[in-house]
Amino acid sequence: MSAPDKVIVDIWSDVMCPWCIIGTRQLENALETLEGEIEAEIRFHPFELNPDMPPEGEESAAHIRRKYGSSPEQAAEGRSRIRTIGESAGYSFDYAGEGEAPPAWMWNTRAAHRLLVWALRDLGPQVQSRLKHAMFDAHFQYRRNMADREVLLDIAEETGLDRNAAEAVLDDPEIDRLVMAGQRQAWDMNVSGVPAMVINGKFMVPGAQDQQTYANVLRKVVQKERERAAAEG
Repeated sequence: MSAPDKVIVDIWSDVMCPWCIIGTRQLENALETLEGEIEAEIRFHPFELNPDMPPEGEESAAHIRRKYGSSPEQAAEGRSRIRTIGESAGYSFDYAGEGEAPPAWMWNTRAAHRLLVWALRDLGPQVQSRLKHAMFDAHFQYRRNMADREVLLDIAEETGLDRNAAEAVLDDPEIDRLVMAGQRQAWDMNVSGVPAMVINGKFMVPGAQDQQTYANVLRKVVQKERERAAAEG
C-alpha cells in the first residue's frame, strides 16, 4: 500500500468568525474520509475581522446590525442558519458553560493572534491547532472575554502551553510584527473575508465549504501535483 499524499493547508481566519470554525471542521471531516489517501498539515494565520474593536468589545447582535445593516429579524435568521450548518459540520454553537448563558460578545483578537502565531512558530502546527480549537470553544461555547489577557493565558495553560512563556509572547514586538506580516500576506492575496484556505501555497479555497467540496479539491490538488511532477521528471 502506497503512503498517503501530503499537503499543506494554510488557513487565514479569526476566532470571532463562526464560518471559520465551520470551514475548519468541514476540512477536518473531509480529511477523515481521506485517511490513508491524503494527509494535511494545517497552519492557521492571522486575520482580524475587527482590528479597530475597542477593548470593551461589542454585543454580537448590535455589532452585526451596525456592521452589516441587518434588522434584528435578519440577524436572528443568520444565527439560526449558522447554528444549523455548524451542527451538520459537527460543531455546536450552544452555550456549554454553567448557569445562564451570558450575552454573546465580539472582542478584539490581536492578542489571541499573537499566541497563535507564537504557537505555530515555536511549538508546531499540531499544538497551534489545539490552541485554535480551544479559542473557538472559549468564544462560541463558553463566551469568555477573548480580549482579556488573563483569560487568554488561562486558555493557553488549559491547552498545555507554558503560561509564563505565553505571557512573554503577549508583550513581544517581534510576535506582533509576525501577526501584521501574516495579515499583509492575506491582503496581498486579495483576501477580504475568512476563512480563506490555500493548499500547497497555490490553490485558494475561499469561504466555508462543505465536506465533499474540500475532499474533491484536495484530490484535485494532489492529482495536479502528481501531473506536474511527472512532467518535470
